[in-house]
Amino acid sequence: MEALFELLFKYRPVVFERGSLGFDWPVPWMALIPLALVAAVAGAWFYGRPQAGLSQRDRWVLGGLRVAVIAMVAACLARPVLAVSRAIEQRNVVGIVVDDSRSMRIADHGTAARGDYAHEVFGGADSALFKALAEKFQLRFFRASGAGGRSEVLGDTPLNGSRTHLATSLLRAEEELAGAPVAGMVLISDGADNTSSMPGATPMLEQLLALRARQVPVYAIGVGSERFARDIELSRVEVPGTVLREASILVEVVLSQRGYAGTKVPVVVEDSGRIIGSRDVALPKDGEATVVRIRVPASEKGARLLKVRVPVQNGEMVKENNERDAVVVVSDRREKILYLEGEPRYELKFIRMAVEDDKNLQVVTLLRSAKDKFLRLSVDDSVELSTGFPKTREELFAYRGIILGSVEASFFTVDQLRMLSDFVGVRGGGLLALGGRRALAEGGYAGTPLADALPVELGPPPPGSDSGATEITVSPTAAGVLHPATLLAPNDSSTSALWRQMPALTTVNEIGRPKPGATVLLEGNVEGERRARPTLTFQRYGRGKAIVFATQDSWLWQMHQMVPVEDQRHETFWRQLLRWQVSDVPSRVDVAATGEGAVNEGIPLRIVVSDSAYVRTNGASVNAEVVAPGGEVSKLPFDWATDRDGEYTALLVPGVNGVHTVNVTAVVGKDTIRSTSGYVRVADPTAEFFGAEMRPSVLSQFAEETGGKFYRTSEASRLAQDIVYTTSGATEVQRLDLWDMPVNFALILGVLGAEWLYRRRRGLA
Repeated sequence: MEALFELLFKYRPVVFERGSLGFDWPVPWMALIPLALVAAVAGAWFYGRPQAGLSQRDRWVLGGLRVAVIAMVAACLARPVLAVSRAIEQRNVVGIVVDDSRSMRIADHGTAARGDYAHEVFGGADSALFKALAEKFQLRFFRASGAGGRSEVLGDTPLNGSRTHLATSLLRAEEELAGAPVAGMVLISDGADNTSSMPGATPMLEQLLALRARQVPVYAIGVGSERFARDIELSRVEVPGTVLREASILVEVVLSQRGYAGTKVPVVVEDSGRIIGSRDVALPKDGEATVVRIRVPASEKGARLLKVRVPVQNGEMVKENNERDAVVVVSDRREKILYLEGEPRYELKFIRMAVEDDKNLQVVTLLRSAKDKFLRLSVDDSVELSTGFPKTREELFAYRGIILGSVEASFFTVDQLRMLSDFVGVRGGGLLALGGRRALAEGGYAGTPLADALPVELGPPPPGSDSGATEITVSPTAAGVLHPATLLAPNDSSTSALWRQMPALTTVNEIGRPKPGATVLLEGNVEGERRARPTLTFQRYGRGKAIVFATQDSWLWQMHQMVPVEDQRHETFWRQLLRWQVSDVPSRVDVAATGEGAVNEGIPLRIVVSDSAYVRTNGASVNAEVVAPGGEVSKLPFDWATDRDGEYTALLVPGVNGVHTVNVTAVVGKDTIRSTSGYVRVADPTAEFFGAEMRPSVLSQFAEETGGKFYRTSEASRLAQDIVYTTSGATEVQRLDLWDMPVNFALILGVLGAEWLYRRRRGLA
């Protein structure tokens, strides 16, 4: 197609893209105006006057065709030219950035790897492209892995880079060529940029803006297949950050494939080499992804390194993307939950009985037995809750979860309601609001500071809402079947079946619709109502989570006559719900890391230090002990991030692979705070092998943002001809004649031929 364009228009398309149109007038252009007027008047007179055998339509058609011919001839006589900037030969430098990452080892060109194929086409003294570029430019080679830097010619570049940072490498190359006339940069890559996986890396969009500001065009050559013929990839593995011991870990795997549609493969989860879970999956259609969920036990405390894998199948293009690792922290501490109940009722009794044998849960209870009289249960000492519900942030925020039973909003002061909202949003705790005749909207919570945190809309109770309880049949939603809080069996189908067998409950609360972003786990169906009622709903609010369970008698799941004595579904539900409620609740010193990194690669660590009221604290002395997998201990000081209150940062440079433990101690005045352990996984990066198909969109973006072009390997031969037309570096302006383009003569002959054919058809010739 390009050859045909050049045949008709004399020059290649890039010349027209880069050039600007002008005219080299043979005579002053003012002199052409009288000539044009004379020609127009003559044509109008000749075709405008009546002539024998010519209708008015004939005169208009013939006149228009003749005027078109005259206009085209006049345009050619005006000597149109294309002014284009062209690089002066051997006066400019071209930087060639070579992707030397591990993904270039992928053999998707027959038996040849991408790097070998790139060398054959682009590198070495025998390469036609190399020769063509070397004849016109001085060539400098750079690598694309790591932070970039100078390299040898393409054939001598080892393909062992663990990460690819295309924009960083281009910026580094341009910096090294600063002061030299640079005509452009050539990028040879598969487009697998890993900037987002690099800890603390500058986003690629910002780097693209910096590249565009330098006005050096980037010519990108894409190497590799845009679509693999046969490959299976674990695109994503998600696990909870922290769980309590003896809980169930939900491992969610996103599996994609090409070439294996309908094939049944096992997805295996391992912990320290032991298989702790697996599931057989029939692969979907090519290009589609399927989600696989596997539940595995959390039986050992500490950081557990889970390996999720699919056995390598025959003919796979990439083997390294068949497994991923994930870290789950299994905690064995005792989580403290404050349960406030406004009246004696069975719900309180059976919730406490359900979790009394759970060594990881302590449900401290404050029961209002009469006006201004309270019963305290499971308190640590005689002082705890001695004055009733906490009146200070320090006292309330010492708990990790709060349960509100059937207690009206007027029981609290405005400050206490605001504290409850901050308990979720600022402290990051978990709040569970139960149903009851004094709870939720019926308890007057609509319009209070706490209402914003709750996951459902609360309105004024409707007229007649005190008339009695409504029976509901509870069933899990699609999200509920998969959620660890509502898990009743090892697999989804069994869980759904067990929920269908549960006895009906009652509710006295009118619940509005879930808020945007809220998730309904259980819904209640009422006979005669078309819309199911949200029964168990939660949402993330600030740093924590808020949950509403809008029933008043879940104890029926234990005591109903149709429930066998040995049935444990009620106990299982409440243990799991409360464990999930307090999962991932931050401490006063909270360690946050990127989660993983590589040996000798700086991994940013960030901690947040708060006082007992969870107000972020500046000026603390913060230090950490880092325990390597082999037991070696090193000290790591943290510096205050002066632009953010209460945040302290450090850079961990690990020397070995494995899971590193970070224990932080913060000293604030006379107060010494120790963090819960944080964990950082260190391993050889494998991001190069995920999404490893050639990414033309990424490479095209580099070219478009900088004024360059993108080429596939079949088009790369055009590069040497295109790159000379540049405005960067040492250039000269050429004025290329357009009047003698073959297309001009073809158009003139075509219009004259059209006139002759018209006359012939009308009997005028």
